[in-house]
Amino acid sequence: MEKANSMEQYLLWVEKATEDEEIAKELKEMAGNQEKIEDAFYRDLAFGTGGLRGVIGAGTNRMNLYTVAKASQGLADYIKNHFAKEDQKIAVSYDSRIKSDLFAKVASGVFAANGIHVFIYSELMPTPCLSFAVRNLRCAAGIMVTASHNPSKYNGYKVYGSDGCQITTEAAAEILAEIEKLDLFTQISRMDFEEGQREGKIGYIPEEVYTAFIEAVKAQSLLNPNTIIDKNVAIVYSPLNGTGLKPVLRTLRESGYTNITVVKEQEQPDGHFPTCPYPNPEIKEAMALGIEYAKKQNADLLLATDPDCDRVGIAVKNKSGDYVLLSGNETGMLLLDYICSQRQKNGTMPEDPVMIKTIVTIDMAQRIAEHYGVRTINVLTGFKFIGEQIGLLEAQGKESSYLFGFEESYGYLSGSYVRDKDAVDGAFLICEMFAFYQTQGISLLEKLDELYRTYGFCLNTLHSYEFEGAAGFEKMQNIMGTLRTGISSFGPKTVEYCLDYAKGLDHLPKSDVLKFLLTDHCSVVVRPSGTEPKLKVYISVSAKTKEDAETLENEITESLKQYLE
Repeated sequence: MEKANSMEQYLLWVEKATEDEEIAKELKEMAGNQEKIEDAFYRDLAFGTGGLRGVIGAGTNRMNLYTVAKASQGLADYIKNHFAKEDQKIAVSYDSRIKSDLFAKVASGVFAANGIHVFIYSELMPTPCLSFAVRNLRCAAGIMVTASHNPSKYNGYKVYGSDGCQITTEAAAEILAEIEKLDLFTQISRMDFEEGQREGKIGYIPEEVYTAFIEAVKAQSLLNPNTIIDKNVAIVYSPLNGTGLKPVLRTLRESGYTNITVVKEQEQPDGHFPTCPYPNPEIKEAMALGIEYAKKQNADLLLATDPDCDRVGIAVKNKSGDYVLLSGNETGMLLLDYICSQRQKNGTMPEDPVMIKTIVTIDMAQRIAEHYGVRTINVLTGFKFIGEQIGLLEAQGKESSYLFGFEESYGYLSGSYVRDKDAVDGAFLICEMFAFYQTQGISLLEKLDELYRTYGFCLNTLHSYEFEGAAGFEKMQNIMGTLRTGISSFGPKTVEYCLDYAKGLDHLPKSDVLKFLLTDHCSVVVRPSGTEPKLKVYISVSAKTKEDAETLENEITESLKQYLE
């Protein structure tokens, strides 16, 4: 439909958007504030391969029951176009964020009103549990209401295909086309959630599906029956007020890890995230309270999962007794080496073993894989592309070839039972790996140093630059345009080649990503985030020592700033 201008949209919402009292109140408070009206209505909230994500509030550019209902109607129309009536089923899950349960129920009501049978979890559940349910219940699609690790003012809506993987670029474009046909207030079919339950159109996902997920995670253990490890290691765990509490604790306790302390202030679901404004285990501040607990408990290991429990971060003690945070790349390399070494030792390495990583994930992982005779597949940023590759292996009858997939942003998966990153699996494997080495008197930091001695030192860093609102979006586009005009160097390193993935390189989908290959095995990757108003810059440097690498990384970072101002 043709988009009305911001003021026309605002006035229409004032008249029509009366169902949600908070939205009506916010609209009333916007009156006369042209800047707020413009920001809330200058565009429809973008729907892409990550689904929806945005600030909660009133407007077409916000997450609210109206934009959720419209997206759900578009998805419902897509399902009806592509699936036979008996296959029109959808799985729904949600996290602890503000209004997540409301959005899940609104979406369920739309699907039910369109004749699509809804399976919804009876309580909040992690993203990997949604991916598992889609596959287990043979659904046409799935949705996960979450904004992952974003601040509390955000919420979102991830869409999954029948393979349990986040939707493809092509599917997202088709769903978007369906959404754009719709009038927000007159063309959405909806029914009350409770009515849908009474009519048998909405049902809860059976407990045995959740139990099957836990069993699938536990089956990822690499230990053979004769290996004895000390499972009494002292673990501190924080779900960061999200969905991880029950599945992570259940998996660990059923596997014999009982010496676990949970961070009390971050234990229960709370979308306001009072002690961790940025509930992202990638960020030091989010791990601070957990580290305090670890010090008090003299714990061996700290684990933290993000709100939808698809990312996990860790901290371990060094020789001085201080707790050191490991990066996603470092944890990923340790897990990769552990998985490969155990598979090799136990004689369970498959023919043509495969490791899958994203192009911004540390290149040293490929050298580790090569050492064990494991083939590496590089994919675009986003775990959905790792999930797609698992699906391709499955189609070739080679699903068992898949060993491990990971990305630098703390996402890991060791099995094919789901098609997205899984922090329940990640936490379980990290604990097993930690206990295995601890039993031998080896710390994870010592093991990491051993890897660096074997394969050479490599430092990868991520820098995010925020560009809010309409002006920020335009600024990001201009920056990418400037970088495409040709850059000769970053800091002391010369650009040898620029890979522009917008052209569709290496059989990968076209994507707005630039990778600059620099001299001496260094690189810079720049991409706008697909889910946040941010420009992300990934810097990889190789050097003789950690200190040299940090100096070089700083020089490259400083030289980049001229293009970002």
